[in-house]
This record gives sequence, C-alpha cells and structure tokens, in this order.
Amino acid sequence: MRFVKGHGTENDFVILPDPGGDLDLAPAVVAALCDRRAGLGADGVLRVVRAKAAVEPAVRAQADAAEWFMDYRNADGGVAEMCGNGVRVFARYLVDAGLAAPGEWSVATRSGPRRVRLGATGDVSVDMGPPERLGFGTATLGGREYHGVRISVGNPHLACRVTDPVAGLDLTRPPGLDAAVFPAGANVELFRPVGERHVEMRVYERGSGETRSCGTGAVATAVAAAMAAAPPGGAPESVLGLPLAGEWTVDVPGGTVVVAFAGGTSELRGPAVLVAEGDVRL
Repeated sequence: MRFVKGHGTENDFVILPDPGGDLDLAPAVVAALCDRRAGLGADGVLRVVRAKAAVEPAVRAQADAAEWFMDYRNADGGVAEMCGNGVRVFARYLVDAGLAAPGEWSVATRSGPRRVRLGATGDVSVDMGPPERLGFGTATLGGREYHGVRISVGNPHLACRVTDPVAGLDLTRPPGLDAAVFPAGANVELFRPVGERHVEMRVYERGSGETRSCGTGAVATAVAAAMAAAPPGGAPESVLGLPLAGEWTVDVPGGTVVVAFAGGTSELRGPAVLVAEGDVRL
C-alpha cells in the first residue's frame, strides 16, 4: 500500500492515494496504520478518492464542485465528518502529486465542500464555513468541571476557557462528557487568552486522544474566545448570536494557526508539510 506522511502544526496524517475508492479501510487497518509503535504513526488517515467514486451518495453529489474527496478516519478507525488540518494537508498533497494546480478550488468532505487556497509552497488556507454555536456544556477532567461553548465546525466541539497555563493540564485521559448532550462525543478544547486576539490551546480529540493541533478545534476555540471577550450583555445566551469578525492567533503545542472571521464564514490558515512517502505492509 502506497502512503505519504504529512502534518499541519504536528497534527499528523497517513495519506493513502486511492482514486477509485478500492481500498478496504476497515477500522482495524486504520488503527494499525496509526499505531505509533507497530505502524506508521498518525492522528488519522486521509484517503484520497475521486468524489464520483465515493460510496456515500452525499459525497458523490459534490463531484461537480470538487474532484477529490477527503475520506478522513480517526486513529481508532472511526469515520469523522471533518478535519481542518487534514484538509490543508490533503490539499498540499494534491498539488505536490500533480493532481491539482496551485490556486483555489474545493475538496469534498462529509461536511460538504471546503474551499482551499494555496500556492506551490507555503501555507494553506481553507474556508471552514460558518461555525454553529449550539449553547453551553461541561467537561470533567481530573475531577474538575470545565464550562464551555458547544460549537459545530462540521464536527462537534466543546471549547472551554481556563485561567491557568494550558501546559499544566492533564489530558492523558478522555474528558467526561454528558452523553445526552454529546451523543456522538466531541472534541474538547481548553484555551487561555495570552494577548489581544491571541490564545493558547490544547485539545483532546474524539477517537484520537490529545493531538498536537486540531484545525476545527482552533476555529471552535476562536469562536469561544471571541464570545468570552465580548462585552457583558445580560444572560450568557446573549453572546451566542454576536457577529464574529477579525483574526485570532491560536498557539497549539505543534505551532501556530490563524483563524479569520469575515462574511459569515471562517477561514483557517497555517502550514501543511509532507515529510515522507513509501510502501507499507499490513
């Protein structure tokens, strides 16, 4: 099986070219590929499939808007709706492999087409769509409760503001979540403001554990940070509908990304790097 290895701010992926959608990616195969001791090691797998060859009808319906489908799987083998860093690495791979030209075009995902913009080298930007603010929720971590904002960026998040440096948090175990509020689970972000429109963040990703970065999590964090920075307006619900605008810098353990809000949508910008390619035996 051919593979390419890449990362976006150290959120790393195994990329599997499969234009015709022929590979049988059973959860056990994905988990074996992502195993950091017995496999290649990664936070997830990006299968490169032509949208018209996808199994899901909702993805095939995107074929007119996007030639290529990012079939994303978490490290445990579970299918995921969306991955912001993954889209950027996926786009960098398509250009590097000669499957797409530098410029602006769309990638098909389970959350709908995502517009990317990139040159032959350098950073990759992706239109992440309008984040959806769903209300408030609570995560339990190390015996403490953390209150945050429930946000969908094509996948579910709970972004919680903390007062202490995030480096001191213990994310070796999954945060506890109310299954009634998060029936499909969620990524949990813990963030702290460190400057003007500037936050630091760590994340526990559903199905992968703590990762060095999370693109959708960075967007969710920027949304929650903007809400926390809004002037008081009565009940907490009053900030859910506030318009989002401007740029936020998000520091993660693997580097830095920028989230920009404009025109009702969000954009994620940052590095996407390919580091290796070869054959893998399973």
